Amino acid sequence: MWLDEIKWDQDGLVPAVVQEQETGRLLMLAWMNREALQQTAETGDAVYWSRSRQRLWRKGEVSGHVQHVHAVQLDCDGDTVLLHVSQKGGIACHTGRHSCFYRRLIDGEWREFESPVKPAGQIYGSSASIHDSD
Repeated sequence: MWLDEIKWDQDGLVPAVVQEQETGRLLMLAWMNREALQQTAETGDAVYWSRSRQRLWRKGEVSGHVQHVHAVQLDCDGDTVLLHVSQKGGIACHTGRHSCFYRRLIDGEWREFESPVKPAGQIYGSSASIHDSD
């Protein structure tokens, strides 16, 4: 079976690099277990494993910012997957930004170079924490 070709880590996880199909921009890094990857392949929508919540996490289950998966690739070592996705609503990050990679190292400091598309509080509610968001 194709899932047996993946080199899962000691926790049964594999990192998933998520790239926007239309632009090639990196959106996020997430983790998948066997069930998450199987469901992603079956449904065509991204499903991840939440390490903080210890459960499957369907991207967009709270925010509505679903990721439709166009392709799944496996790297040469078999220990990282790459998902090519279309990002619904243009927001992949729980901070309300298009990408989770919105900070750049400049002169020894992390500096934000991208503003939120929408404030996280408007997406998840004012009491939402990082572990509640998707």
